[in-house]
Amino acid sequence: MHKVAITGSGLWTPSDFISNEELVASLTVAVEAWNLEHADEIAAGGVDERDPPSVRFIEKASGIEGRYVIDKEGVLDPKRLRPHLPTRSEDEDSIQCEISLIAIREALAQAGREPGDVDAVLVACSNLQRAYPAVAVEVQNALGAKGWGYDLNVACSSATFGLQAAVDAVRGGSARCVVVVNPELTSCHTNFELRDYHFIFGDAATAVVVERVEDARAEHGFEVLGTRLSTQFSNNIRNDFGFMNRSEDGERHPHELVFRQRGRHVFREVCPLVAELIVSHLAEHRLTPEDLDRMWLHQANLGMNQLIARTVLGRDPEPAESPVILDEYANTSSAGSVIAFHKFSADLPDGALGVLCSFGAGYSIGSALLRRVRF
Repeated sequence: MHKVAITGSGLWTPSDFISNEELVASLTVAVEAWNLEHADEIAAGGVDERDPPSVRFIEKASGIEGRYVIDKEGVLDPKRLRPHLPTRSEDEDSIQCEISLIAIREALAQAGREPGDVDAVLVACSNLQRAYPAVAVEVQNALGAKGWGYDLNVACSSATFGLQAAVDAVRGGSARCVVVVNPELTSCHTNFELRDYHFIFGDAATAVVVERVEDARAEHGFEVLGTRLSTQFSNNIRNDFGFMNRSEDGERHPHELVFRQRGRHVFREVCPLVAELIVSHLAEHRLTPEDLDRMWLHQANLGMNQLIARTVLGRDPEPAESPVILDEYANTSSAGSVIAFHKFSADLPDGALGVLCSFGAGYSIGSALLRRVRF
């Protein structure tokens, strides 16, 4: 079996940025208009009045201060509350393909690789813009890569599940150089109409290059010591949008076809599962939390990350031990932990140990133990 390493990472960040203040101002107008339109139903008790948003609520609940989105104008339009995305022809690169290529090319440059060196492409994200053909095959073609590609979706854990698939392919010999890319356009499935959800997500795309240690051309990288995945079914995070909707006899509420969650249940149930998986994964490799130099956690909620890190370490983490990017990027689904890795990994010395961990709907949890190495 071959030793495997991450030799490069890349990031696409949209040019449009929305502050909490801008988001709150937009939703305030929308909520006031909705409550006025439904005043009689609210008075009769048929529907609930919608709560107004607040910056204080957002920052206290999540630690998020802003987010990047693919289209600011549409999101902030109180009468629209979703991005404007012009329809593209079949002859044009899809939007997810376009942003994937930007992240991949940076990752390849960091790894010292060319597109022709890639023999597998995995697109792993929480929502795909079409059923088929696979976006990964489109990316493979547009990139000029060889071999094969496929899409996978395990919600916010897609990055680590995709990473394990890449590691297994390289370790087992079915590929020598794999790209895993996470094109997360979460603003397209965010419910911008309700205070509890409108602030949570942002857009980004990340990519990593996974290859044999013996083939590495980069000066430094991260050897993958091991990966661990876990799933446990829960309806507490859900999105029912799918190809069968048009054939269903019952009528769905539009809010069922975008992201929704029972946040307190998620917080209470997921945090201990994640901490236990990280600790047991370390023990499997005869390591302890004291051996960890860094945790690149899924960037969903500041409170969750703090609790998980505190539970794993048995103490409050130093800022550098569990870096946070969600204050700027918000929750970018599967891309979040990879953004943290991309931005906060080059400073680690050779031999440093880190864990890349994501968690989300499913419930799904993925962990990768990484050792900084010089090739």
